Amino acid sequence: MDALKQEIRNSLTGPVASIRTPFLRDGQVDYAGLRRYVDFSIQAGSPTMLLTWGDSLYTLLTDDDIAEVTRVVCEQTAGRAMVVAAERNWGTPKLVDFARYAKETGAGVLMVMPPDWAGSCTTSTLVDHYAAAAAELPVMIITATFVPRGEAFGLETLKRVRDEVPGVVAIKDDWCGEFGRKMALLVHDHWAVFSGGQKQNHLNLHPFGCDGYLSTFITFKPEVSHDYWKAIQTDDMAKAVEIIRNFDLPLFEFIMARQGAFDAWFHGMYEHYGLCGRWRRPPYYSLSDAEMEQLGDFLKKQRLL
Repeated sequence: MDALKQEIRNSLTGPVASIRTPFLRDGQVDYAGLRRYVDFSIQAGSPTMLLTWGDSLYTLLTDDDIAEVTRVVCEQTAGRAMVVAAERNWGTPKLVDFARYAKETGAGVLMVMPPDWAGSCTTSTLVDHYAAAAAELPVMIITATFVPRGEAFGLETLKRVRDEVPGVVAIKDDWCGEFGRKMALLVHDHWAVFSGGQKQNHLNLHPFGCDGYLSTFITFKPEVSHDYWKAIQTDDMAKAVEIIRNFDLPLFEFIMARQGAFDAWFHGMYEHYGLCGRWRRPPYYSLSDAEMEQLGDFLKKQRLL
């Protein structure tokens, strides 16, 4: 593995903060809150600021918003951590333009999530798509791309990218389960392997080769993330499971079944911690005052607030 790939792997090792774009009550992006979020996450020990199509709410942002959010995150990070920029299902020409822009703003890696409506891509066109972006900036693949296409298509595409596109340096696994394990065995000797959210997903993938994971707690209660990672480093699986049982499972059981789903409640948590407001751009739901009170009671009960 060359020096750049090793440096990127190091920056994706351990708990990593995903950037959840904050909004003001009127639906405008809260750039002051975004800067606070970045500063808190870096001070909490996240080696990377990770922008994603999902958590960063690109589903609500314009292309201009995405460009500005990327610029502000890179500017506020100011070399204190690696920045992974993300694109929004763009065609290859737009993807290449954005890769150049992200590099100019200071991003170190670009997460690529190709468009594939109605199974319109082939393995060869995806290889070409990743290669075009990787010619401008090192690329992270996301396995969510392959969920609609099935395991065989996904693994064959990854094998060809591994062998044909040296500029791909990392992969984020959101599929999990059997596919994630096969994927890790296929590419971990070549790329950093990074698990999507929740410690249990990381723990499932860890024996097969997984460097780090997208951490919920690093963005508001980093002690929990660091305790879990210490358990992983010391091979204390009993302790790792205990932390999942005592923290991750209760939190996600509390928020997953409620209206607005997990993202609305995460934004509510950031208001409780003073980082930014609960608000999200319509039509996405934002927590009511009563729900904020329920959330605060839960966080206190769990000794998280």
